[in-house]
Amino acid sequence: MSERPKSFNGMRHIAFMVEDLEACEAFYTDIMGMDLLWRAHEDLVYLTCGNDNLSLARAKTPREAGGCMDHFGFIADSKQDLDDWFRFMQDKGVPLLDEPHDHKDGARSFHCKDPAGNVIQPIYHPAISGQRFSQPD
Repeated sequence: MSERPKSFNGMRHIAFMVEDLEACEAFYTDIMGMDLLWRAHEDLVYLTCGNDNLSLARAKTPREAGGCMDHFGFIADSKQDLDDWFRFMQDKGVPLLDEPHDHKDGARSFHCKDPAGNVIQPIYHPAISGQRFSQPD
């Protein structure tokens, strides 16, 4: 597959490693007005404004903490689109960290690296995939 798949539907997912998960969750919900989307477990929560996805994970060591970015995500509209992106990136020699896999919350994703070493997660997420927003004039 050498033809680029249908364009992504935006970058609306980012993940941070934080030392004080409870304080960060309170900040994003109480101050920023985000809603709890899903509590995966005591060390990982997902928050949303309705069309995005913020992942907060408890840092295991102080080195991981400090608001460090773990990865950011580009939204695919369907699982098929996500799989097409995986094959396209594979054909283009993009460094792939894993294969497409399903999550317990209905999402499907894989991870790759950009040339600077940043981890990107192309992701289909049923809560936010497929939403299209009009472009400003």
